[in-house]
Amino acid sequence: MGEQDIRAGGNGEERRLYTRALLDDLRALQRILDGGFIESGIQRVGAEQEMFLIDRDYSPASIAPELLAGLDDPRFTTELGRFNLEANLAPQVFGGTFLRDLHAELTDINAVARSAAQAHGADVLLVGILPTLQRSHLSLEHMTPMPRYFELNKKLTDLRGGIFRTHITGTDELKFDHDNVMLEACNTSYQLHWQTSAEEFAQAYNIAQLITAPLLAVAVNSAVLLNKRLWHETRIALFEQSVDVRDDGAAARGQSRRVGFGDHWVDEGIHELFQENVSEHRVVMTRELQEASTAMLDRGEMPSLDALCLHNGTVYRWNRPCYGVVDGVPHIRIENRVIPAGPTVVDEVVNAALFFGLMAGMKKHVPDPRGRVPFDACRANFVAAARQGLYAGFHWLDDTDIPADELLKKELIPIAREGLLDGGTDPADVDHYMGLLQERVESRRTGALWMVQSLERLTHHEKPGEQHREMTAEFARQQWAGTPVHKWTLAQPATTGDWRAGFRRVDQVMSTKLHTVSPDDVVDLAASLMDWKHIRHVPVEEDGRLVGILSSRAVLRLVARGEGDKAMAVRDLMETNVLTIGPGESPLAAIDLMKQNSLGSLPVVDDEGRLLGILSERDFLTVAGRVLREAMGED
Repeated sequence: MGEQDIRAGGNGEERRLYTRALLDDLRALQRILDGGFIESGIQRVGAEQEMFLIDRDYSPASIAPELLAGLDDPRFTTELGRFNLEANLAPQVFGGTFLRDLHAELTDINAVARSAAQAHGADVLLVGILPTLQRSHLSLEHMTPMPRYFELNKKLTDLRGGIFRTHITGTDELKFDHDNVMLEACNTSYQLHWQTSAEEFAQAYNIAQLITAPLLAVAVNSAVLLNKRLWHETRIALFEQSVDVRDDGAAARGQSRRVGFGDHWVDEGIHELFQENVSEHRVVMTRELQEASTAMLDRGEMPSLDALCLHNGTVYRWNRPCYGVVDGVPHIRIENRVIPAGPTVVDEVVNAALFFGLMAGMKKHVPDPRGRVPFDACRANFVAAARQGLYAGFHWLDDTDIPADELLKKELIPIAREGLLDGGTDPADVDHYMGLLQERVESRRTGALWMVQSLERLTHHEKPGEQHREMTAEFARQQWAGTPVHKWTLAQPATTGDWRAGFRRVDQVMSTKLHTVSPDDVVDLAASLMDWKHIRHVPVEEDGRLVGILSSRAVLRLVARGEGDKAMAVRDLMETNVLTIGPGESPLAAIDLMKQNSLGSLPVVDDEGRLLGILSERDFLTVAGRVLREAMGED
C-alpha cells in the first residue's frame, strides 16, 4: 500500500505497455502453474488488522502519518484515510497453537497502536464503521498524503464521471452523492488469508465463497453510517458503491463492480480469476516495470508478477485471489475481506477460528459446492447476512432453507471444530474459541446488534450525533476491557461524562430533518410548512443545492401589503444572498455569524453548495440549558 512509483493509468502509450506487461504476467503465471512451482504440502494462514484512530471525543483523529513517523514497527502501514491504520501479522502454520499465537500478536499490535496513538492525544478503535463519522471527515484533506491514494482517487473519479452515488436502505435510508473515493475510508476490516496449492485452489475458493455468508452473519459489526441505522454490515453495501466506476450503460449490461462477490463458481483455478480481472476491469494504476516475467522464467527465476498484483489490488473481490513469492518460492492464497474489525481482539480470533476451521473441515463434508447450491443463492445468502446478521435466512445445500443461527449451531460450528482438530490445532484452544462462538450464536449478540439495541436506549438525546458519540464511547470502553461482545451490557444514558464533546462541530448541532421548497413552489406551501412545523425559515432547494431561504418575516410583509391572496412563486419572495456555514466549523463561529448579521437561522452546506442541515436559535437552547445548569451547580 505504501508504493510511491505509481501513476494513475498513465498516457495511452504507458497504458498499452502496462497492459502488455499484464498479459505477459498471465502467461508467466500459467507456466508457473503448469510447471508445478506453486508451493504445496504446507498449510499457512495469515491476517491483516485495520483500525480507526479516534480523538478524545471518539471522532476520527487524522494523525496516521504523524503516528507512523514515530512508530518503529514494520508491521504497520497507511490506509486511504488519515484516520486509519493497517497492520500485517506474521504468517502462521495451521495447527498447534496458531490460534493462541494469533491472539497474542493481535493483542500486541493493538497495544502498540494504542500507545503510539495516546502519545498524540488519541486512541485506537476496532470497528467496521466508526459511528461518529460525519461527511466533513470525507474530504480530501483527510486522505493520507501519498501519491498512490491521490492518483487512485483521480483515476476512479474520472472513470465514474466525477460523482459516486450512494443509496443504502435499512431501518433508515442514506442517499447522497460524493465527489471522491473517501467513502472507502469509512470501512475497516480484519482480513484473513488461507494458502492453498494450485491443484486445490478451485475447491478452496468455492468453499470460501460458500461459507462467507454464515461467517459474515456471525461477525457483523457495522450497523451505523453517518448517523443512519442501515445494514448489520453496512460495509458491504458502502464499499461496493464507494468505488463503483460503471456508467449506467455498463451497469445495465451487468458488468461486474470493482468490489463484488463474483458471478459464478470457479471451475479451473486462480488463473481464471486473474483473467477475469484483466478482461473486465480497466487498468487504473501503472508503475515502472523492469524485466518481463516470462524472461525471468526463461532463466529460472520466479517473477513477482508486479503488474498483475498491482492490478489485482484495484479489484476488490470479497474473496480475493493472491499470488506472492517468498525466498524464491511462489505461493497462492485466498484473502477473505468480509470480516469487519472488532468488536474485540478475542472476537476477531473467534471469527478466524470459524473461517480457518471451515476451510479445513468443509473439504470433507462439502468437497464441491457447485452441484449442491446455485451460485446465485450463495450470493443472495451473502447479501442477506450483510443486511440482517444472525437474523438472516439462507438457501442452503440441496434446496434447503435454514436460519443463519441454526445453520451455524447445527452444522457449521461442528464442522469447523472438526477441521481445526484434524489439522492438529490444540484441543484446549479449539474448545475455548469455538465455545465463545457457540455462546455468541446462541445469544445472537453481535457487534451490530449491540449498536442497534444501545441506540434504542439512548433516545433521550435530541441530536443523533450526541446519541452516536455516547454509544461509541461505551463501545470503546467495553472493547478495551476485552470482554467478548456477547457478554457486553448495553450502553446507558449519560455514560461519557463530558457532554461538550457532542457540540464541537456544526454538524453535531444542526438539524437535519428539514422541510424545504423549490423556487417554483407557491408561497402558500412554505407558509403552511412554517405553521405546521413551527419554524420561521424554509430553505429553498434546486437540484439538491441551496438557492435561497424564505422567512416568516417575508411572508408577513406580503400579507401586510395585501398581496396574500396571490399565487406567488417562492422565487419571487425568497432571499438569495444567503449566508451559510460548513459542517466542520465551530458552533461558536456559527453563533457569532448569526449574531453579527441578526440571523434567526443559518443553513449548513458542503463545498458544492448542497444543503446538509440548518442551525436555528432553537438548536442552541439545549447547549444553553446545560451551560446554565452546570454554572448553577444543578448538573
